[in-house]
Amino acid sequence: MEGFPAQKLVAQKPCPIIRFWILLLLLLQNSSGILSASNYLVGLGSYDITGPAADVNMMGYANTEQIASGVHLRLRARAFIVAEPQGNRMVFVNLDACMASQLVTLKVLERLKARYGNLYTENNVAISGIHTHAGPGGYLQYVVYIVTSLGFVRQSFDVLVDGIEQSIIQAHENLRPGSVLVNKGELLDAGINRSPSAYLNNPAAERSKYKFDTDKEMTLLKFMDDEWGPVGSFNWFATHGTSMSRTNSLISGDNKGAAARFMEDWFNENDIQNAYSENSEADEIPRRVSNIIPVAQKNHHELLELAASFQSPPGKRATRFMSVARRVRSALGQADKPTFLSAFCQSNCGDVSPNVLGAFCIDTGLPCEFNHSTCGGKNELCYGRGPGHPDEFENTRIIGDRQFKKAVELFTQASEQLKGKVDYRHTYLDLSKLEVTVPKLGGGNEVVKTCPAAMGFGFAAGTTDGPGAFDFKQGDDKGNAFWKLVRNFLKTPGKEQEDCQSPKPILLDTGEMRMPYEWAPSILPLQILRIGQLVILSVPGEFTTMAGRRLRDAVKTVLTSGGNGEFDNNVHVVIAGLTNTYSQYVTTFEEYEVQRYEGASTLFGPHTLAAYIQEFQKLATALINGLAVEPGPQPPDLLDKQIGLLTPVVVDRTPRGVKFGDVSLDVPQNSTFKRGDTVTVVFWSACPRNDLLTEGTFTLVEILHGQDSWVPIHDDDDFCLRFKWSRPSKLSTRSQATIEWRIPETAASGVYRIKHFGASKGLMGAIRHFTGSSSAFVVA
Repeated sequence: MEGFPAQKLVAQKPCPIIRFWILLLLLLQNSSGILSASNYLVGLGSYDITGPAADVNMMGYANTEQIASGVHLRLRARAFIVAEPQGNRMVFVNLDACMASQLVTLKVLERLKARYGNLYTENNVAISGIHTHAGPGGYLQYVVYIVTSLGFVRQSFDVLVDGIEQSIIQAHENLRPGSVLVNKGELLDAGINRSPSAYLNNPAAERSKYKFDTDKEMTLLKFMDDEWGPVGSFNWFATHGTSMSRTNSLISGDNKGAAARFMEDWFNENDIQNAYSENSEADEIPRRVSNIIPVAQKNHHELLELAASFQSPPGKRATRFMSVARRVRSALGQADKPTFLSAFCQSNCGDVSPNVLGAFCIDTGLPCEFNHSTCGGKNELCYGRGPGHPDEFENTRIIGDRQFKKAVELFTQASEQLKGKVDYRHTYLDLSKLEVTVPKLGGGNEVVKTCPAAMGFGFAAGTTDGPGAFDFKQGDDKGNAFWKLVRNFLKTPGKEQEDCQSPKPILLDTGEMRMPYEWAPSILPLQILRIGQLVILSVPGEFTTMAGRRLRDAVKTVLTSGGNGEFDNNVHVVIAGLTNTYSQYVTTFEEYEVQRYEGASTLFGPHTLAAYIQEFQKLATALINGLAVEPGPQPPDLLDKQIGLLTPVVVDRTPRGVKFGDVSLDVPQNSTFKRGDTVTVVFWSACPRNDLLTEGTFTLVEILHGQDSWVPIHDDDDFCLRFKWSRPSKLSTRSQATIEWRIPETAASGVYRIKHFGASKGLMGAIRHFTGSSSAFVVA
């Protein structure tokens, strides 16, 4: 020991009492550090939930012509579990999907019960959707939500149930001592109010409390592993998943899916770079980081000579495993260190659009009419513009990038540690006939009721993110005779229902329509999850900005004023929208009166928000006082009643003399591309519904390392690569895959090629996997 002669240490040996106190002090300091670092067990998991990339209508815009035909970004389920070492635990799953589905939730819970008993139940499991409008539909159980997808699509449903279960299994198996930090901050340029006239109908005194007409706050959790450090982050921020338009046909997580990919790659590439700097003898290029670890430089002539030696080979048979193994972010062969996960969750996004430039008429270029969002009286001409207008992919990238950068800022600066109980409360409520106590105008209270679900005329007008058709318009509180006549062929609402829903003119009386089975939900889940001073309100719909503020404030008041005072004023309350099931919108009473799209889509009448506030206050009271709550009526399981009319894949063919995976349109010979260019290759392919290639990829960009080693650097989980599938006609058995690679500015100089994976179906139903490769080319 430097500075302390050995003989001096021996001469001054401490007495037993002093040794005891020194040892006790060290133990206390050590145990204090352990408690501070690992007050919880933390586990994260992620799994592919990309649905059928062909023939299936997309969920969100209800546009019958928006049929999936390829992949822009793969979709994932990302889960975290936080548990007390000897106590409660909770699960939160974030889906790259339009919304949660009651049927999906029920079936996931059944599987969890079979696997884990009562460890994970409806009480402590939350499944939430990011609200992308670019995912396959057909996975919800109520008729109104699957009409445009030609009914139930079993493939869409199964991949969600499987993926959610797998993400939770991973999170469970990854549970390790750790901690959770929380941070929040304002993000100003990722959303605007798309129904400002409805927002302005809220009381002026209430509006004056807020600086903006949308919520700008992002709340982020940073998950820490005691051994490995940061292992993930989940955040909640309100903006719609409508950066991709109603005409897009490529599967995509939209802006939140993009943000998640950006942040996971940001962390992992920095992690790899740091690891590489510590290991100078490494001799293999890590995937995804050719720009970080450059290829040994050759001159342009040498690169062209190398590329010329790799001409496009014929398509060949493959195994499904090849697609999974070659995926850029393959779980195969990963180190023991947990994979970093980042999820961008949805909040009270009901009236929040990512198309931040505003809404304009496509015929004149002028702003749309303010109160109804029309152009010359027509809703079809009024569209919101994103920051990358007119490029929807650029819209998605920019809004995703803004969320990503704010999340990185909050992540790197997070310091407040969550401490305290893990707890939860859950109940089912019948929102079609709930008694609600509300204040009367002249003072005092009165008891009112919610109504069976119904959708108003303003619903059919759509929004500036995705306008409707015909002569519908937002703000219609009267309806018209023609459409009422059409409505009556399905179901004529009674006077009691019309009075209950007033001033909404009923277009579809969905809550009272039951042929061939229920058109809309009535029994809905309400749930509160707690991790220390963070409280998550799981809501089964889209709350508008002010509706969300009222709910948060009401719950926060209960938490900080009741119980034993453990929260004081230090409580973070977040709304997790579109969670556990879906029941469309929730507006304030005042916004409902205006009957814009959101009000017309508030199913259970003008007192819907008051009902949620009343019942969440009950859950919050039970939470802080340690009281049980009634489970409520069980929602229906309609799986056996589902009807699906989507035509199955019969057979795939190629022209005579052509194999699956053969190149139909190759890169030009001896071609050189620059950063920013687009490389396009077309392959003879087969229907992507034959195999979703879950945890695999339909396409790859590979870079040549050395003389003959190809390293994957981009797949269909990357923003720069697009897989487009097409057939010459609807009934054709022939199809092609067009792969487009927009070369990033960070791409290294080198020799590249593009690969395609797929699966064909024979006449007898046999599925055969195949692969093909383009000729090599140079990026200078």
